[in-house]
Amino acid sequence: MRRLHRVFDISFDYPCWTLVLAGLLVVYSGSFADEPAKPEESEPEAFRPIGGEFPPLEKAHSYRGELIFVDHANRRGSIRVEGNGKFFRNDPHPFAILPYGIVNYHGAPADLRDVPLGTVMHVHAFLPPDPEISAVPVLPVDNKSKDANHNRGAGIFPAENHVLLLEDEPSHCRRKGLVWRLQEMEIKNNEGMIIAARLPKQGEGGEVEEQELTFDAATRIWRGREFLSIEDLVTEGTWPAEGKKSLEGQPVLLGITWKPTEDGIFTRFHISDIWLDEESLDRAAHNQTETHKAFIRSRWMAAWIDDVEYGKFGRATVTATLFGGMDPSLYADFKKDSSALMNAVENNLKHTHGAYGPAHMASKGKILEVIQTPGEPPLGSSGIQIRFDTDLIIEGIRPPRVVRVRPSDWPKVQVPREEYLRNGGPSVEERFPSPDIFPKY
Repeated sequence: MRRLHRVFDISFDYPCWTLVLAGLLVVYSGSFADEPAKPEESEPEAFRPIGGEFPPLEKAHSYRGELIFVDHANRRGSIRVEGNGKFFRNDPHPFAILPYGIVNYHGAPADLRDVPLGTVMHVHAFLPPDPEISAVPVLPVDNKSKDANHNRGAGIFPAENHVLLLEDEPSHCRRKGLVWRLQEMEIKNNEGMIIAARLPKQGEGGEVEEQELTFDAATRIWRGREFLSIEDLVTEGTWPAEGKKSLEGQPVLLGITWKPTEDGIFTRFHISDIWLDEESLDRAAHNQTETHKAFIRSRWMAAWIDDVEYGKFGRATVTATLFGGMDPSLYADFKKDSSALMNAVENNLKHTHGAYGPAHMASKGKILEVIQTPGEPPLGSSGIQIRFDTDLIIEGIRPPRVVRVRPSDWPKVQVPREEYLRNGGPSVEERFPSPDIFPKY
């Protein structure tokens, strides 16, 4: 069944509309944006994480939208959230990544800096753990049910803006076992439209909802080790130069963005990439994984403190859980009896006292034990604990504070100025960046 939605401007007779509006103002003097819509029955209740516990993914509020702003140093940004109205009118919606939050791009771990602006991302988020120090605006708990007015609909500015999982389209499909099946295309001058449906990779299930997606000459095609263009597919005869062609449900993975359209369709998405086979996306994931591994080794592995056993004269044994979502080779570098450094960081993972490098004020010591906790770890956790012995414990290393840990064989480098706090007593504003940078639309 094909369900294609179009949103049109509606013209009204001016005198009649004026009378209707006047009547509404008599009945209701508040803002239309303050009138809540009924939440969907399947909508989970708003959930607020607490320190020292990884929140369950199933309690997250999920939505998707276009990434339009990134403050990578503070692990926050803005997304234009998809609603049921005119997408171009939707205000940018600020979000912050939880300290244990995971970003996936091209089916691999990533940092916010790796994701191009314009990429359509799937968001799984919660209420701010501590509204007093939220780095993005704190909104009313029921905000996702409020109508945004101006033909935008409800759901485009949810209060759940602290993200556990942020993933692009191919990452989302791989995690959920989905593929896009291409049904039909129409092309002219190396651009056009594709009708496709996102379906389970194995077998059929659920209602088929076909979507119209645009492509153009800038759309990238990946096949095995090849990087192709639309023009290449036309030249080899795989696609016609002009007209329509049935694609017979060809399974692919897609990268999705958004571009303005000319024909009054306000929520039609655009194809940035097409991966024609598993090998091509495996290569993209490998390249992104290597990028992320180098990044983590230069910034250190993030963790939080589970317990501290204090000894005499500054000595302590620290138990910490390493955060999840990273390549297994990074966790393999944490070995029993190897030396390591542990430094206190803020919830945005910025190092403290970083002007002389993150190692300057870090606690030095030895990893006494590496523990694999039983069962499947919750999202955000690696399921790996380390017990770390140091003879100089610093104040920031205490439950449930966040730290970064560096095995001794990782490179000893300086981090750029925007990624650490000043020496001495950092200001509250630097430790907890104000949400005032986000415009009030």
